[in-house]
Amino acid sequence: SSHALSSEQALQTRLGQALEPLQQQHPGKSGIHMLADAHDAYAARALLARTAERTLDVQYYIWRNDTTGHLLLNELLHAADRDVRVRLLLDDGGTRAMDAILSALDQHPKIEVRLFNPFVLRTPKAIGYLTDFARTQRRMHNKSYTADSTISIVGGRNIGDEYFAATDGVLFADLDVVAAGSVVKEIAADFDRYWNSPSAYSTSSLLPAMPQQAKEKVYEGLRTDVQRSESQAYAEAVHNSRFSTDLLAGNLPMQWAETSLVSDDPAKVLRHARPEDLMLSQLTPVIGEPHQLLEVVSPYFVPTQAGVDAFGKLRQQDIRVRILTNSLEATDVVAVHAGYEKYRKPLLKTGVELYEMRSQIELRPKAAPSASTPQQPRRNTPSPAALSGSGANSTPGSSGASLHAKTFAIDGKRLFVGSFNFDPRSAVINTEMGVVIKDPELSQQISQNLDKHLPLMAYKVELDESNRLTWTGKNPQA
Repeated sequence: SSHALSSEQALQTRLGQALEPLQQQHPGKSGIHMLADAHDAYAARALLARTAERTLDVQYYIWRNDTTGHLLLNELLHAADRDVRVRLLLDDGGTRAMDAILSALDQHPKIEVRLFNPFVLRTPKAIGYLTDFARTQRRMHNKSYTADSTISIVGGRNIGDEYFAATDGVLFADLDVVAAGSVVKEIAADFDRYWNSPSAYSTSSLLPAMPQQAKEKVYEGLRTDVQRSESQAYAEAVHNSRFSTDLLAGNLPMQWAETSLVSDDPAKVLRHARPEDLMLSQLTPVIGEPHQLLEVVSPYFVPTQAGVDAFGKLRQQDIRVRILTNSLEATDVVAVHAGYEKYRKPLLKTGVELYEMRSQIELRPKAAPSASTPQQPRRNTPSPAALSGSGANSTPGSSGASLHAKTFAIDGKRLFVGSFNFDPRSAVINTEMGVVIKDPELSQQISQNLDKHLPLMAYKVELDESNRLTWTGKNPQA
C-alpha cells in the first residue's frame, strides 16, 4: 500500500506554499475554478503535471490510446523523470489496446500503474463480459487528478480526444472543476482508498514485463508524439495558458465555498459496500432537499419509475424541475437512450421541463490569444455555454456533439459536479464520485446559462393536445 502526502509534506511544495495563504483566509472552505473549455481542461492537467514536485495521483474510467491520451501520459512520464511519484489508477474496461504502454510505464522507478477490476483475458477483453459478466460489468467510473495532495481536478471528463475537442468525430461537451483547499484532503484520501482496495491490481501482476529495448521504444514514442501535427493545438494551449503561473502566484480566479466530496466505497464493485457507504446515501444529507428549483444535467438519464415518482412529488410541492439530457441524434449510447424514452411522457405529465441536447452545435474552443497578448482576469464562473460543458459557441459546425457533463443545482444555492449519471448503472453498479459546492454564485450561473442557451443548444420536449411528443428549438443562425 501507499498513501497521499501528509498536510505537512504538502505544505513543503510550491503548490502548498502558494495556496496556504488563501486557505488561511478561507478556513474550512475550498477554492473552486470551473473548467468548461476543452483546451483549458487539457492545459490544466498538463500544467499540474509540470508543476508537481512530489506526487501525482491520477484516477480515470477511460484513458484513450490516442493523441491527447499519449500527450498526457508523456506529461506523467516527464514528471516521473523529475522524481515525482506517479500513481495511475485506471478502470481496466477503459484501457483498450494500452497494455504495452501501461506495462512500460509501470516499469519506470517512479510510476506505478494499477488496473481496477481487471479482465483476466487481455485480448480480446470483450470475452470477459461473456464469461464473467456479473463482475466485469461493474466499473470504476471515478475521475480525479491530484498534484502534491494540494490541488485536484474532478468532474465528468475522461482522457481522450473526444473530451478535449481533438477529433473530427463526435465531441463530448463536458465540465470539470479545479479544487483547492480542504476538499483536496478528502479527494486524496479517497484515491488512497481505491488505490489500496482489493479490486486494484498491480499492472506487473497482470501483464508481462517489457524488454528494456521495447520499454525505451514506448517512452520515445510518447516523447515524440508532441511533434506530430495533431498535437500542436495542445502544445499551443499549454503555451498560452496562464493556469500554473496564476496558480503559483495566488491569482487564479477561485470561488471559495464550503465543498464536500461524495464517493462510493470501492467495495461496491464486489457488492460488499454498506448502503450508508454509497454515494446516493451521502448526497441528500450533504446537498439537502430542493424547496424551489432542481436543475439536472445528465447525458445518460434513465430515471426509472422511482425517479419519475420522486420528480412528481417535487412538482406536487410546486418545485420547478428542469432536466437536460441527450437527444437520440446526440447520444453516443443508443441503448441508454432507449431506456430513457419510455419515461418522457410520464415525466412531462408531472410538469417536469425536459430538454434534449442537439447534435449540431459547435464545440471547438475559440482560438486562444497569443502568449504576448495581455489577458484580462477571468471571472470564476462557468463560461456562457458551460452547461454544454465546453465553453462552446452554440452554432452549427462540428460533425457532432454529445452531452457528457454531469451536474445538478438546487435552489440556486448548491451545486454538484462529478461523474454521476441519473441512471441505474451509476446508482447501483459502477462506483462514482463528485463534489458538492455550496455557493449561490456558481449555482445561479448554471440557471442563467440554461435560461440563455437551452433554446439554441437543445430541443424542448413537450406534449401536444393529442398527447404526442413534440420537439422545438430555435435556429442558431436566426
